[in-house]
Amino acid sequence: MNIYSDIPTPGQKEANLSASVYGLENHGLRNLKRVYWNLSAAALYEEAIFRGEGWLARHGPLIVHTGKHTARAAADKFVVKEATSEEWIWWGTYNRPFAPEAFNTLLSRVLGYLQGRDVFVQDCFAGSDPDYRMPVRIITEHAWHSLFARTMFIKPETLDMAQKHVPDFTVIAAPGFNANPMVDSTRTETFIVLNPAARLAIIGGTCYGGEIKKTIFTVLNALLPFEGVLPMHCSANVDGKGGVAIFFGLSGTGKTTLSADPRRHLIGDDEHGWSDSGVFNFEDGCYAKMIRLSASAEPQIHACTRRFGTILENVVFDPRTRELDLNDSSLTENTRGAYPLSYIDNALEAKRAGHPNDVVFLTCDASGVLPPISRLTPDQAVYHFMSGYTSKIAGTEIGLGVEPVITFSACFGGPFMVHHPYKYAQMLKTRIMKHGSKVWMVNTGWTGGAFGIGRRISIQHTRALLDAALTGKLDNVEYTVEPVFGLQVPKSCEGVPSSILDPANTWSSREDYNQKMRSLASRFIENFELLAGQETGASGLEAHGPKLK
Repeated sequence: MNIYSDIPTPGQKEANLSASVYGLENHGLRNLKRVYWNLSAAALYEEAIFRGEGWLARHGPLIVHTGKHTARAAADKFVVKEATSEEWIWWGTYNRPFAPEAFNTLLSRVLGYLQGRDVFVQDCFAGSDPDYRMPVRIITEHAWHSLFARTMFIKPETLDMAQKHVPDFTVIAAPGFNANPMVDSTRTETFIVLNPAARLAIIGGTCYGGEIKKTIFTVLNALLPFEGVLPMHCSANVDGKGGVAIFFGLSGTGKTTLSADPRRHLIGDDEHGWSDSGVFNFEDGCYAKMIRLSASAEPQIHACTRRFGTILENVVFDPRTRELDLNDSSLTENTRGAYPLSYIDNALEAKRAGHPNDVVFLTCDASGVLPPISRLTPDQAVYHFMSGYTSKIAGTEIGLGVEPVITFSACFGGPFMVHHPYKYAQMLKTRIMKHGSKVWMVNTGWTGGAFGIGRRISIQHTRALLDAALTGKLDNVEYTVEPVFGLQVPKSCEGVPSSILDPANTWSSREDYNQKMRSLASRFIENFELLAGQETGASGLEAHGPKLK
């Protein structure tokens, strides 16, 4: 939109009706054109369409394109290295140090860029447990990003709460501002920089909505352990008797799909905390992959693509009929949908429940050698939680091709972990031991061979195995111990062919299977040596991982 024009916009009259007394000058924002405070979803729809940011699709969702970035720019995330936090931050690939002076310079340039422009503000909360709820402020250049924030985070319940809102952490998203690496000390034109001391993050050079939500998640990962809360990259649900299950996993492993079980109540699909009271959702929305979404396999999520209030990122549509084509990956494999949690029929309104009976690690094994389900001891749980093995699926990060990429993402969310993984792993073990939680590893990847040879494990079989685990049907069956990883594998499960429970049986060549298994075990061992070498407390944990004789 032309920043020099003075054409009235649809939301202009209501722009200040929900303004907080804690103004934007507290963040250094001055000489702005107009500030739109806490607009409703309907008003933000109108603003986004008026400004050419998106299109209204048939049945009501808002479609937006995010430009060159259709996934997270993980390599462009930085954390300011300053005295109050540098000793406890896990510096390295995921937390790249950024000088305070460079941050101040970059922030000044972002603030200068926003002068004379409209901005949108959403004052909201992260955390459904009132004891750990963090007030946050999301300041955006685009109306649809404000709608995204309003959808994903918890909204103030009253006008008075909105007007008295004072944030503990603020995100400024200016996608139209491109950094100059020579001037700004960034890697590229894109940047996501967190400053723990200033309680501020700035994002530029990318329109991908996921950067906003993951920035807040990273902040919670940094701060909540100091309050005795384990932050988790997991989905969660609960049955009618209060039996809670949590599902760890990277994007593409089935975290959202498998937690949306019509027989259980959904607590949340992506980010949670585990406190002394139980599990609670950080968010009020869901952010699911849309590519090749099926109404038969995933009816609840599919229904959200036909509702007002859903934001669809990079989903292809017919410009004449406005019908969606969820199978078209021409823009990206990582098509996304953000929608309110309440759109899932069986979502739990409180967004919190008790302590987990079951902890599930979801891994997409592109090697095709891990069993579709196995049971872990608490010490094995620590090892595999720290390892975070999976295969990244095409599109979820910039630079990924068609083939899955084997990766180890600590705590099944390495890019968002701020402390060393050992700290989170020990917190998890303490809770597992205290509450008697059973731990399962579920492979949603390949069987009968590696990627390109085998086939993806049937979601129907995965659902049947999970149902058996969560309902106690696997408690009394006979198990066998897999010889390399030491995993406990059930010999039978109702509704699942016994032949697939041992993946070796699904390969045409036992020799090929053994070779691939040993290759994967070697990757585990090498990864854990590097990880444990950074933390003295982790010494000895390798005994609970794979063994090559």
